[in-house]
Amino acid sequence: MFNPLELFIGLRYTRARRRNQFVSFISLSSMLGIALGVTALITVLSVMNGFEKELRERILGMVAHATVTDAGGRLGDWHSVSGKVLEHPRVTGAAPFVHGEVMISRGGEVSGTMIRGIVPDREREVSRVMDHVASGSAAALQSGAYRIVLGSALARMLGVGVGDMVTVVTPEARATVAGIVPRIKRFEVAGTFHIGMYEYDRGLALIHMDDAATILRMNDDVSGLRLQFDELMAAPRLGRELALTLDGAYQVRDWTREHANFFRAVQTEKTVMFVILTLIIAVAAFNIVSTLVMVVNEKRADIAILRTLGASPGTVMRVFIIQGAVIGVFGTLLGTAGGILLALNVETIVPAIENMLGQQFLPADVYYISDLPSDLQTRDVLRISSVALALSLVATIYPAWRASRTEPAEALRYE
Repeated sequence: MFNPLELFIGLRYTRARRRNQFVSFISLSSMLGIALGVTALITVLSVMNGFEKELRERILGMVAHATVTDAGGRLGDWHSVSGKVLEHPRVTGAAPFVHGEVMISRGGEVSGTMIRGIVPDREREVSRVMDHVASGSAAALQSGAYRIVLGSALARMLGVGVGDMVTVVTPEARATVAGIVPRIKRFEVAGTFHIGMYEYDRGLALIHMDDAATILRMNDDVSGLRLQFDELMAAPRLGRELALTLDGAYQVRDWTREHANFFRAVQTEKTVMFVILTLIIAVAAFNIVSTLVMVVNEKRADIAILRTLGASPGTVMRVFIIQGAVIGVFGTLLGTAGGILLALNVETIVPAIENMLGQQFLPADVYYISDLPSDLQTRDVLRISSVALALSLVATIYPAWRASRTEPAEALRYE
């Protein structure tokens, strides 16, 4: 595409010391602007990828790949339904559960909480909550023992630890000689779990499924079945297959439908941030236009001489395209290196800044994730670098075209 003469002249113009230092300053500003935009874009997208990954892992630590429920909110004869779904070759686990909203109190502290009744041995097949028990043991959840495992933030709020007693109040009331009173049951704290996601650490408690069915008056029914597949991303398709297997008598909801808003919001934010930060690169690329326009005006005599020596307009145009491309390439390479370096070390840099300033940027009681994760993806790096190079090359076209239109006689008239 470029012959050696064009490359030589274009690179020489880039290296040459110009009389106009302002042109050199704008060239440097353009290069640094492109580098800054690429660095910021790679770092921001990596952090947002990290947030998406952490959200997915932490949510799925508590939420199964799919859930089978009945339209009435109760699933009777769950043993037969479990047998049917386990016949599917890609279902690796199924666990029944009972859930409901209750109030938990200790002393003067009261909190509304979602309570989930589980069978500890089967729960390990569909979630990782049992692996996140911070104190005590989830194995202590036995039928009729009325023990409870609290989220770590909920336990701190109530001021309880392993062995303490808490009071669980259900929303259903009962009639007594003293009037209408709520249903109340005392539970012993068997442990606490820490997921690292405030929504669950603060608003969820686990008890045995039989105890949950008793206090919520579920009898032998359960709220549904939680399923685990052999592949996470295949959950939507496998959920539809299971719904057909069950003859449409039950609802099968996969994790993407239950938490679609989380991931849709993250994806939208990533798209918007990509567009906004790309404008930084576009502004820097626009500076290349200014740089080359001034260089063309400065080199009008040189251009005229090249034309009189037989250089075609296309040759002159490619000379200045090369000069502008050098700025874009070096700026992109510098920004890519800086972005990769920053994205790989952001999890270390941010805590160091927090310690230095004595302030936490992401408080756990405000944000779902209290740390700043990063997930650098090669696809994003290549896409950002390609956009930066493309914008840089597009910015060179107009001034290079103007240079190719220079008339030798007009340019040399006053030389």
